[in-house]
Amino acid sequence: MAVYHSLNYIYVQIIDDMAGHTLVSASTLEKELKGSLSGHCNIEAAKAVGKLAAERALEKGIVSVVFDRGGHMFHGKVKALAEAAREAGLKF
Repeated sequence: MAVYHSLNYIYVQIIDDMAGHTLVSASTLEKELKGSLSGHCNIEAAKAVGKLAAERALEKGIVSVVFDRGGHMFHGKVKALAEAAREAGLKF
């Protein structure tokens, strides 16, 4: 589970490293999240993206992942995204 956030948006991908394919992705650019968020790169948005990514992963049968914070410190948006994914049922 690779997390990236720019100054404007938050992105997360669940990647199969052996095959080199993205299995699940979610970001604040998606239509279903865009309208419901007050901002595109804040803690509220990170929680929504984490929850959405976990729900999509569970639908595909992915229960456990390795968390890659992309070099960002584990606090703020990254921590909120991780906690939301865990609450939604993803294990890491």
